[in-house]
Amino acid sequence: MKKIGVVLFTTDLRLHDNTTLNLAIKENDLVIPLFCWDEEQMNQLQFGFPRIGSIRRAFLNKVLIDLHKVLKDLGGYLLVRKGNNAEILAEITNEFSIHKVYTKKQVGIEEKRQNDNLKNILRKKGVDFEEYSTSTMYHPSDLPFSMSSIPEVFTKFRKVVEKEAIVRELVPTPTKIQCPAIPKEWMDFSFSENNTQIEKGFSLPELGGEQNAFQHLNWYLFEKQHILNYKETRNELSGLEFSSKLSPWLAFGCISPKYIYHEVKRFETECIANDSTYWLIFELLWRDFFRFSFKKHPIEYYQLHGILGKSDRKANRNTEIIEKWAEGKTENDFINAAMLELKATGWMSNRMRQLVASYFIYDLDQDWRVGAAYFESQLVDYDVSSNWGNWAYIAGVGNDPRAGRQFNLEKQEEQYDKEKRYQLLWLKN
Repeated sequence: MKKIGVVLFTTDLRLHDNTTLNLAIKENDLVIPLFCWDEEQMNQLQFGFPRIGSIRRAFLNKVLIDLHKVLKDLGGYLLVRKGNNAEILAEITNEFSIHKVYTKKQVGIEEKRQNDNLKNILRKKGVDFEEYSTSTMYHPSDLPFSMSSIPEVFTKFRKVVEKEAIVRELVPTPTKIQCPAIPKEWMDFSFSENNTQIEKGFSLPELGGEQNAFQHLNWYLFEKQHILNYKETRNELSGLEFSSKLSPWLAFGCISPKYIYHEVKRFETECIANDSTYWLIFELLWRDFFRFSFKKHPIEYYQLHGILGKSDRKANRNTEIIEKWAEGKTENDFINAAMLELKATGWMSNRMRQLVASYFIYDLDQDWRVGAAYFESQLVDYDVSSNWGNWAYIAGVGNDPRAGRQFNLEKQEEQYDKEKRYQLLWLKN
């Protein structure tokens, strides 16, 4: 009897540097690559906002189309089923004799609980369930400290990791895959280009799957060498070249942070190394830091007082104030421009993310978690640890040693939008 494995894709939607897919192909005769499109979960309300808004869904749809195409080129397919993981895997294990289910380790508390539930269900059926780390630049096993002793402050974490840990080589990309024939009624998801149009605005590249990510990284590094100015330009508000714009692909796992790291190192060897090339890796390390910190504080990052356990934050939730902020109808046009850009494109520069969060928390005096939930719904590059970690940071209940970041918006506008070009761009209507 042929051994059959299932790769449960979540936010690791790529072929390269993917331990789950690599091991599944190596350890089984046949593999079912699976993604579960769970409308109920996507529509679930959090502080009044759906968990996944229309823009991120459109991007996800494009990514799944592209992953299906590349798997077809290898001789297989991507099976996208509508429903939740537990129900769909139950169907699959009833139809096939499954050896093992392979999936990525999760960092969000809800996602971790889902995986724990799946593990219990599958093991009762005699099916192994294994999780693998696929989302960080540094592998957690290579860190010079345990998850429970991760430093609370990024600078300390960075200095130790840069000195004592190394970034692993990439996991080989598969060149072929064999998949079993599946019942026709399982093909309930249409790989259609419909509903995949994403408003690019003025700051997003053409979004798609893994190959789009490769092309954009090559353009940013080698073709245009925009990375050489990354540190100086990363706080600009609008434009394609001022930051790497890799975050949407990182969020869905279309590109590996290890791959980006090694490409930057190749650029430094073949072209030039400067503060900006280091700074891109520095930002990837920030991303790692938040992910590892979430393993240390799996629940606290979602609580009002965060990882500190106590603070002066209040759970104020004025529906009218929150709605005006989300709709870009506050008394501050600088903030309004950013919120209108977010609503139209699913994107906002890192600088403006900090400013609108500061405004929401300190000027409007609202519960920071509501703002984080709105970003979760709207951002095309939503990442659980980076989003909630950064909101907690601004609110002074996270990893900020200065206990919060309240920005002077007049000074920020003077520095970054003195001639109001950004505001005119989004407030023109």
